Amino acid sequence: MSASNVPYKIYLSENEIPKAWYNLRADMKNKPAPLLNPGTGQPLTAEEMSGIFCEELVAQELDNDTAFIEIPEDIRNFYKMYRPSPLVRAYCLEEQLGTPAKIYYKFEGNNTSGSHKLNSAVAQAYYAKKQGLKGVTTETGAGQWGTALSMACSYFKLDCKVYMVKVSYEQKPFRREVMRTYGAQVTPSPSDTTQVGRKILAEHPGTTGSLGCAISEAVEVAVSNPGYRYVLGSVLNQVLLHQSIIGLETKTALDKYGIKPDMIIGCAGGGSNLGGLIAPFMGEKLRGEADYQIIAVEPASCPSFTRGVFAYDFCDTGMICPLAKMYTLGSGFIPSPNHAGGLRFHGMSTVLSQLYHDGLMEARAVEQTSVFEAAEQFARVEGILPAPESSHAIRVAIDEALKCKETGEEKTIVFGLTGTGYFDLYAYQQFNDGTMTDYIPTDEDLAKGIADLPKVPGLD
Repeated sequence: MSASNVPYKIYLSENEIPKAWYNLRADMKNKPAPLLNPGTGQPLTAEEMSGIFCEELVAQELDNDTAFIEIPEDIRNFYKMYRPSPLVRAYCLEEQLGTPAKIYYKFEGNNTSGSHKLNSAVAQAYYAKKQGLKGVTTETGAGQWGTALSMACSYFKLDCKVYMVKVSYEQKPFRREVMRTYGAQVTPSPSDTTQVGRKILAEHPGTTGSLGCAISEAVEVAVSNPGYRYVLGSVLNQVLLHQSIIGLETKTALDKYGIKPDMIIGCAGGGSNLGGLIAPFMGEKLRGEADYQIIAVEPASCPSFTRGVFAYDFCDTGMICPLAKMYTLGSGFIPSPNHAGGLRFHGMSTVLSQLYHDGLMEARAVEQTSVFEAAEQFARVEGILPAPESSHAIRVAIDEALKCKETGEEKTIVFGLTGTGYFDLYAYQQFNDGTMTDYIPTDEDLAKGIADLPKVPGLD
């Protein structure tokens, strides 16, 4: 079928929802480095991890070899409430840009949480319920993950405690209220409700917080309260596994119309959306079956890929979590308060970090005013107000489409639209009022965090 006959929206049937997640690690020649016990420098065992995470999630976290892991029926039934999500041909955007490029986006915002995060939240809540737990704890930055987890916990009748980065807690009160509507307890982080929170507040009075701070608090509460476990919305292997449903659906939809993308673009904070979107395509690349240009897009104000170092680091500011080998800016890095576009984690998924280190994908950092320019342009022609995170991918997709206009190349571009921006109107207000500014950390700023990378046995 010719590309001109491709419908605006390609929908799959319920029967085409994947019945198994794809574990990209099974096809990686160089596996991601294991999580380490910070005290011993040795790989974390399943027994050690089970004190933090649910047992079946531990098994998924450690499984580097099983290519496909069955999705339980209860999770598939939940997915049917909002999946399959549409793959959309951006005809209007193409026309406005005057580009010969063909642009597609996978839209993950058609659920109440407004983002892709629900794909993993329901899985993690399901396994917690199956284990007989009372509840879970977590952190959230912009609020998409906290919202998704509160929905999933409400569905499975689990208690949900969310530590929300303080600057987001204050800027996004309505996102907070959605979480509370679904029964979650939401606390601004750092807080005085935990030992690590009090320590951070004492050392950094007036701090606006970071995901690293919130992770520390959530983990402390989980390990100190019987019947609770900690869950995370990005970075971990298990999360990228759950999010592979995005890429699997995308590839099925493209294959239906004989479409092969030239490039796949995704925003990158911790890696959940990008890892999920690219999974089956990267699998083909690893197996030598096809080749794609894969681009990770991150904020210039939190540039872990493009300016970080590939090293073992703590995933949290309080330095109580396991060590992960990743591209990192240092666990003490806190983005500037003017940073409004999400994607504020100091590190990156170990899977994506290894793939990037091996040269299998590239990364670009973009400034937030240009990101919101792209978001506004997209909203005006495609009819969806995009999440700021997603808009990083939109920025580079537009840039690549304009390059095609200059060269006359008819490239096919696929990007991930991770969700909607209706709870991010404070940031849009800043942009519309002309008060939004760009901040790019100096080399000196980044050197401070990198200098504090942990020194543990076996890493020197």
